[in-house]
Amino acid sequence: MVRNILILVSIIFSTALSAQVADQWKIIHAGTLLSDAREDVRSEQSIIVRNNEIMEVRDGYVLPSQVSGAANAMVIDLRGQFVMSGLIDAHTHILSQQEPNGREIRVTRSSQLTTLMGLEFGMRTLRAGFTTIRNVGGDRNAIFALRDAINQGIVMGPRIRAAGQGITPTGGHGDGGGFRDDIFPHPHSGVCDGVAECRKAVRTQVKYGADHIKYVATGGVLSQTATGTGQQFTDEEQVALVQAAHAMGRKVAAHAHGKIGLEAALRAGVDSIEHGSYLDEETAELFVQTGAYLVPTLIAGYTVERIATERPDFFVPEVRQKALEVGPVMRNALRIAYERGVKIAFGTDAGVNDHGTNAYEMVLMNEAGMAERDILISATVNAADLMDLTDITGTIEAGKNADIIATAGNPLEDISALMRPTFVMARGNDVNLNVPPVDLFPWPEI
Repeated sequence: MVRNILILVSIIFSTALSAQVADQWKIIHAGTLLSDAREDVRSEQSIIVRNNEIMEVRDGYVLPSQVSGAANAMVIDLRGQFVMSGLIDAHTHILSQQEPNGREIRVTRSSQLTTLMGLEFGMRTLRAGFTTIRNVGGDRNAIFALRDAINQGIVMGPRIRAAGQGITPTGGHGDGGGFRDDIFPHPHSGVCDGVAECRKAVRTQVKYGADHIKYVATGGVLSQTATGTGQQFTDEEQVALVQAAHAMGRKVAAHAHGKIGLEAALRAGVDSIEHGSYLDEETAELFVQTGAYLVPTLIAGYTVERIATERPDFFVPEVRQKALEVGPVMRNALRIAYERGVKIAFGTDAGVNDHGTNAYEMVLMNEAGMAERDILISATVNAADLMDLTDITGTIEAGKNADIIATAGNPLEDISALMRPTFVMARGNDVNLNVPPVDLFPWPEI
């Protein structure tokens, strides 16, 4: 009896082993390869991928028979393409997009529906060539669920680093916008005042799973109050926010438009400034001294200015006024920062612009005076560094995740080529680019 049981167990175990999925090998033949945006391109290269990892990059077009264990490898022919590392957007709001009834939605849409919408927006972003994103504020339950589902391979989407709720002072940019407390309670919205509350707000986001912390150093354009774009958290509160985050191993992103609040955030020790609309030469020097990144988000300014001009009833008057004031100055801020040697990481504020149009940010950066190569560095190497992902992505080399894209044109000569990727691979998985986006609320077209 025991012998029969042992035989049965042996058969089951052997069957289970044989049923295990074999390694999936892929060999990409790249006509032009930019493996590191800081280096020169190379011609006729082969990228050898096993499962989700880049195993090797070889000269020439390697055949499966030339790779040990890869006899059945799939060969992907990109010999006529420009191949590079997957792009990284360091400033997104992947769960939402511009809607005219946004105030009502904020207190009626469920976290579950928000997560599913984020799945669709994430796929738009992935098909646009962005294999990694940093989400800087949104429904905490929804964004952590989406991030974890992607990480576990339950659904496909870009790799996500998520902040959870953005942190804001009472009445500030990011507060609930005047709703009753029983509808929009502070403990769930990241609202805090004073040093002690600010520390607790940071720790609360970390408790629930935040990869980094995002707070609003100044007012913002889309908050539906006429509170301007100047400093909102005090200097002491900002120091408390940053110290609490760093003590728990989290980097800090500060939304900042106005010069005074922006500089207060830099002095507090933030790791990145989001927007930086009113920075000047003096502010740029402070950036260089602190080593903080600027995440410019030009497309956000472009988008809100267009909406305010072409659809004057879309925004409430307070928002429309700020949109018309802030949008036009953002390119000049990037020009100053770039000329003064500020570290720049690519980011769009997608959700303000339509998800999937992320690469148009590159066109705007180029028009502001930033060289094509430096734009590519900002969207790969620099963004990976800001997000502590340098060991995982940002370049094409052995040991990193297979985040790889291709374009028909050369973005070092025409940056707009990246608006039309011909191939996208995320962590070794090919992405179907022939899927039309769900037509939710497309505004504006680019």
